[in-house]
Amino acid sequence: MSIPTFHEIKTRGYLPPKQLRRLLFFGSLALGRVFITNMKDIKKLSKTAQTQKKYHRPPRRYNIPTYDKSMQFCKKDKQYLRPTLYCNSYRPEIIALAHQLGAYQKSDREFAEAAFEFAKRKLTLEMLPLDNVKNTLQRGTGTCLHKLSVFVALCRAAGIKARYKLYSMTMIDAWSETFSDPMVQKWSDAMGYFMIHGEGEAYIDGEWMVGDVGPTPERQAATNIPITRFGEDSIGVWFSVVPGTIMQVESIPFGLNLMMKMVYKVAPVTVDNVNANVLAQIEKGKKILKEKGEKAYDAEIRKTFKPKFPEPVLKKRHEIIFEK
Repeated sequence: MSIPTFHEIKTRGYLPPKQLRRLLFFGSLALGRVFITNMKDIKKLSKTAQTQKKYHRPPRRYNIPTYDKSMQFCKKDKQYLRPTLYCNSYRPEIIALAHQLGAYQKSDREFAEAAFEFAKRKLTLEMLPLDNVKNTLQRGTGTCLHKLSVFVALCRAAGIKARYKLYSMTMIDAWSETFSDPMVQKWSDAMGYFMIHGEGEAYIDGEWMVGDVGPTPERQAATNIPITRFGEDSIGVWFSVVPGTIMQVESIPFGLNLMMKMVYKVAPVTVDNVNANVLAQIEKGKKILKEKGEKAYDAEIRKTFKPKFPEPVLKKRHEIIFEK
């Protein structure tokens, strides 16, 4: 995408809403405080970042289909259908993939489900700064927001309205395995339990249907969580939303990438640890699903699953940590 005009910035939701501005402000202050007070340790860790690297990016789980100029895609300059920041639905890779998934052949519901399953199952979670959907598809990895942008772009390319649902949340205890790093613990102690998470919403048959593409089935199995289905909200299942922070927006706003870049630049060892933990979770979950079968596992866990959320200290901790 070209540099956005002032009109695009204003009308497409590139400016962060009030709730997000506040979260970003306090989150940046808290991150800065953690970095300053732990600078000596961070420098020591940074020196060994390359020699002791744990994470090695896994190969893509798919092939990118070939684009043909005759492929139909939505060109309407309307809200929730047009390209936005990090989410260019005009990209040849997105258009070709949309057609491979059944764009303009399946019903809107069927296609949205196919796009959801692709983003959820084929893209591997990796903590890194935000970039465009082309890079995400070429890499095969990204944060929940990278994966979400692919889902939104696929829906828009197929002529289905799609948007982002962002909120500040606390996660269930089971997810703590992913963040088992000393520096992450310090961030948590300084900033509280708040994190930014994103889900997608597609407009199907007159209503917005939610889809959380962040966790793969393997990661959910590894942490004894039901496997996400299209139309299910993760709020109240494995996330607890902080009241008043839900933001349904057309685009990822400016500023949301700031803290991720800061963490990636200043604390590469911590990023490496988190990404390595994600892959370890995936391997653990693979064994569970292979042994039980995905359908059997999901049916069994839904009968007994009760999320356990940590108690947020709302009066003392107002900051956030940027969640991947």
